[in-house]
Amino acid sequence: MKFRTPILLLTFYFLLLSFACTREPEIKNPHTITIGFLADAKRLLPLLASDSASGEISGLIYNGLTKYDKNIKITGDLAESWDISSDGLKITFHLRKGVKWHDGVEFTAEDVLFTYKTVIDPKVPTPYSSNYGPVEKVEALDKYTLRVTYKEPYAPALESWGMGIIPKHILEGKDITNEYYNRNPLGIGPYKLKEWVTGQKIVLEAFDDYFEGKPKVDKYIARVISDTATMFLELKFGGIDFMGLTPPQFKLQAGSNFFNKYFQKFRYPAFGYTYLGYNLLDAKFSDKRIRQAITHSINKKDIIDGVLLGYGTPCTGPFPPESWAYNSDVKDIEFNPEKARMLFAQAGWKMGENGLLEKDGISFSFTVLVNQGNEARLKTAQIIKENLKRVGVDMNIKVLEWQAMLHEFIDKKRFEAVILGWALSRDPDAYDIWHSSKTKEGEFNFISYKNDEVDRLLLEGRQTFDMEKRKRIYHRIHEILVEDQPYTFLYVPDALPVLHKRFKGVEKAPLGIWYDFIHWYVPKDKNEWYIQ
Repeated sequence: MKFRTPILLLTFYFLLLSFACTREPEIKNPHTITIGFLADAKRLLPLLASDSASGEISGLIYNGLTKYDKNIKITGDLAESWDISSDGLKITFHLRKGVKWHDGVEFTAEDVLFTYKTVIDPKVPTPYSSNYGPVEKVEALDKYTLRVTYKEPYAPALESWGMGIIPKHILEGKDITNEYYNRNPLGIGPYKLKEWVTGQKIVLEAFDDYFEGKPKVDKYIARVISDTATMFLELKFGGIDFMGLTPPQFKLQAGSNFFNKYFQKFRYPAFGYTYLGYNLLDAKFSDKRIRQAITHSINKKDIIDGVLLGYGTPCTGPFPPESWAYNSDVKDIEFNPEKARMLFAQAGWKMGENGLLEKDGISFSFTVLVNQGNEARLKTAQIIKENLKRVGVDMNIKVLEWQAMLHEFIDKKRFEAVILGWALSRDPDAYDIWHSSKTKEGEFNFISYKNDEVDRLLLEGRQTFDMEKRKRIYHRIHEILVEDQPYTFLYVPDALPVLHKRFKGVEKAPLGIWYDFIHWYVPKDKNEWYIQ
């Protein structure tokens, strides 16, 4: 009798899945796009939006001076054009005229100047301040002209001005960390906030006076669904229109006639990686031999085959293979349990009678944090746990809700190890992630990594425009980080997004598919929805 309820539930699940595959997804409003989010956003002001959910929503509400086009080239956004002085120390931005904030007030150079002053304010807990550290001064020459003067050449300068600009007339003199301003954003972008139900959904509506023209998709709804299996059912029923599939979903369930009729599928390497990061303030991980030993203990091929089903590649370091900064000469730390045992022994850890490594009477045990709803990371942790058990390390897994994990554990350094991922900028400047000055609460070097040569190289990499010199700098950083192993760099996953076929104008490009979202449209004639 005790097995009856699970069996009934399992039967119901498969009946439900079968039924979902036999009827067309129900579309309540064809001109609304609904996206599946694993976690809710936290802060929507772009200076404070440091998690992926917040960044996605903030990017639709705010614009920067620059952006990347589909071929990953810097182009103008709020800046119509710019001039760069021959010595590279001055950039003069010529701003678009007649651009309006969501309340109808005109955007001017004063807003950009205010944003700059806010992001460099030491009282503002933003992870992005270092992007403007090389700036000497910013001047509003007139209403539509802005001059930025640098102390020294700064290679990522144009990219750094892609950060969302905030409105001076709303936020001047206000505490921007106040929850009100982060939950009631007033931006300049293609969408404005209509509704936010915490933990459930965020509803955006198209901005009629957007300077590039009102988006053709009227509403954008982010639905928070913390479980990927539930999200997939919602996709089939019509509850959402877009999600990133897990590898098992992509391989085993997305090839049916039903799925191919109603959805368009995409596959391309994600510009980022997943890693096991160590709190380097913890004595267990202060010795790099320990970190190397753990990496030698982990079978990345098993993770890629078992978790990603082959939809990914091993990660060797801080740059994915698609980056021009990637050092192809760097060899990955191989799976070699014997070498791992040797390194543990060199660091003073010997096998005890209980089958665990011991030092000074203490067993080698630690806990890794994983965010709720991310099955790939949880399964990765489970494989790593078994790998480490074979060499005498006891690894526990703790699953936490995303915002709690980020702000109560990671930011406050209340962790031993964590499995996370970086979605990277196209410019390889990684100062915010690896420089030893970026370890304050809310900043990105939360593992507290410090290496004097890396600190120096990160600065040099920012200060030269010579591509070959920059390559050599980042290749050396790649080498050092592989040696130091502050992370165990695990894998570069493939992005596996799926989208309802009624959305047209969608084109896969080097930047992905979302670069031209404001021009997506839905044909009025439903007969055209499923025509490729």
